[in-house]
Amino acid sequence: MNTHAHNITTLFPNKKPVIACIHLMALPGSPLYEGNMDRIYNKALEELEIFKKYKADGIIIENFRDCPFYPGKVPSETIASMAAIRREIVKNSNVPVGINVLRNDAESALAIATAVDAQFIRVNVHMNVFVSDQGILEGTSYHTLRMRKNLDSNVLIFSDVGVKHAAPLVARGLDIETRDLSERGLVDALIVSGELTGEPTNPEDLDIVKQNTTLPIFIGSGVTLENLESVYENATGFIIGSYFKVDGKSKNYVDESRVKIFMEKIHQRRVSR
Repeated sequence: MNTHAHNITTLFPNKKPVIACIHLMALPGSPLYEGNMDRIYNKALEELEIFKKYKADGIIIENFRDCPFYPGKVPSETIASMAAIRREIVKNSNVPVGINVLRNDAESALAIATAVDAQFIRVNVHMNVFVSDQGILEGTSYHTLRMRKNLDSNVLIFSDVGVKHAAPLVARGLDIETRDLSERGLVDALIVSGELTGEPTNPEDLDIVKQNTTLPIFIGSGVTLENLESVYENATGFIIGSYFKVDGKSKNYVDESRVKIFMEKIHQRRVSR
């Protein structure tokens, strides 16, 4: 039994929580880094204030603009930058904060989250082996979970099922992957996404995952104001990145007007029943 699982409802007391993404500007060492750390801090805090203003239920921070990503371990300069920025976010946030170290550095994410008092991490590939644009992504759940135990950490682990921008090396089916993550991977929540960033999640995929786990399930991509009603009842909550950006494009920065109208819809929907 996963002893952390009961903490999800404590972490997010509102029904259908919305976790908003802060996609950091390119960090030191990455090809698109602009040479100005202050600007990275300021942009991250600026977007945080927008999400706070419209009462997002959680924040997840990603090194989204560090492409092309390392398939596994990121370098020390990335870890140092992310830890410093995330501490500022955690200090200024009034909601739970999560961390995703792209493309798949679960151990660094867990270490940073534990050090800065963040509450959860997202792991793109926690178990199994996937072929991606970065090459081979291999889950290291055996190490991540032992590391969490050794650190005496309360950080929760959210894991993708059928992770986007990738395909399984050997297709075993979403049903088996879901059961493995739930029963043997000991994760605290699952994330179901479309095939690419911002792409809608396949309703059939969501149904398969729901049939094979009792864990909370978050829709991780493609939720918009237009399709919110159709997916609202089918998930525990939502991780919103692309829709909150200018023109709904993931590479752009956050558009306050889009956050406002979406969160107003969420708040209205919560009290309608």
